[in-house]
Amino acid sequence: MNSQIKKLAAALLVLYVILFVQLNVLQVGRKESLDSHPNNNRQTIRDFNRPRGAIVTADGVVVARNIPTPGGGQYRYQREYPTGDLFTNVTGYFTYNFGSTQLEKTMNDVLLGDTAAQKVSGVFGGADNSGSVHLTMRDDVQKVAAEALGNREGSVVVMDPNTGAVLAMVSYPRFDGNLVASHDPQKAEDALNFYNSYPGKPLLANAYQENYMPGSAFKIVTTSIAFDAGIANMDRTFPVETEWVPPQTNDPIQNYAGERCGGTMDEVFYRSCNIPFAQMAVELGGTTMVEGTRRWGINEKVPIDLPGPAAGNFENANGKPIDFDQNQPLLAIGGFGQANDKIVPLQMCMIASTIATGGTMMKPYVVDATLAHDGSVLDRTQPSVWKTPVTPATAASVKSMMIDVVNLGTGRPMRLANGIQAAAKTGTAQLNATGQPQRSNAWITSFAPAEAPRYAIAVVLKGTNDEISAGTGGRLAGPIAKTVLDYLFTTEKG
Repeated sequence: MNSQIKKLAAALLVLYVILFVQLNVLQVGRKESLDSHPNNNRQTIRDFNRPRGAIVTADGVVVARNIPTPGGGQYRYQREYPTGDLFTNVTGYFTYNFGSTQLEKTMNDVLLGDTAAQKVSGVFGGADNSGSVHLTMRDDVQKVAAEALGNREGSVVVMDPNTGAVLAMVSYPRFDGNLVASHDPQKAEDALNFYNSYPGKPLLANAYQENYMPGSAFKIVTTSIAFDAGIANMDRTFPVETEWVPPQTNDPIQNYAGERCGGTMDEVFYRSCNIPFAQMAVELGGTTMVEGTRRWGINEKVPIDLPGPAAGNFENANGKPIDFDQNQPLLAIGGFGQANDKIVPLQMCMIASTIATGGTMMKPYVVDATLAHDGSVLDRTQPSVWKTPVTPATAASVKSMMIDVVNLGTGRPMRLANGIQAAAKTGTAQLNATGQPQRSNAWITSFAPAEAPRYAIAVVLKGTNDEISAGTGGRLAGPIAKTVLDYLFTTEKG
């Protein structure tokens, strides 16, 4: 009898252990996969019946929040975006049927109160332990940038070059998160289908999730690499010419619009001649140019605290490394921002910021802090350095030339109000092949005040219409940058 009892007890113990292990596998090991399984909607239903915190700008404007579901229903709350499409490239959307994106996704635990710190405080503080996300971005600056950009396809990015904090980041086209966050699944699906089929990828945050040919704005990078490598300096001069034939080809490179261009290093920079930068790229050679662009982080994803960032490009074509020794014409063209060169708009702002700081490239960020329900700080972003791609001496030389771009050259539209000195570089990237209808991207990147920079900005207009394609970076992107910077300086306190 005792033997049978022992066997039964052992069997029950084994079954208990198996049950214990299985429960832990389900509740711990497989929790994430089960929560995200498309047939499991219990967690989603719970989330839409729980308080969810707000996303708030640096100047106190709520850009995402919960409201009681209009008309009631099975969900207590509806997600609302009070500023419409103005910030949804950063907030993203939070939906029952189609998941979440951007900060609504990456900051989900904070907003619902599911971080470890919030769960502990929730035990003592009541049922609502939701948190809030506070941005570095300002509603007023975002509005000014969006209005200046208008309905032209492109992006505007404004940041503090000294910290990396993003003050504004807006693109056109963009989307209204309220349409996607509808509890009506058909309405939400219709909205997503509309935006997915709309030209210009409005569901992408094009300011940091897309890259574009940079044109002459890339000359900041080529110049910096050449100065640090010792093959150019402020004393170098270039012959005045209309075309130059690089090695391995009979096809000449021309300056913009076929103009005669040359002179001192400063002059070819502020006039934005193409030939000198093609020549410098060839002199540097493919290995040095690639290593130089890597120091600038051009071939890496932009290190922002948002999901899905894009990377620029210099060294690859169709996903494969370019053998520049065997393709020196391509190297030459890349030296002035054409061919396979690509830059993310945020990255272009970081390039200007690096010159502004004397050679230090800060990590960009949009989240200033996360707060618990009682207002205490859960986490605050500490500015950090990402790269040091250029020496202080070279940065100072490039800065002086960028000042002359504004005072003497292609960046004259960047002359700011009240005598504030800006430094800038323009770019007009030719997208069409020879003999085809003209299509160009128009760029400008700038910082101000030049002597003690507080703001950096980058503007790109994509060549999707005749006005943009027939214009230049200085003429079209310059006034947008000026409008935003003038506003910033006008509204500064003290």
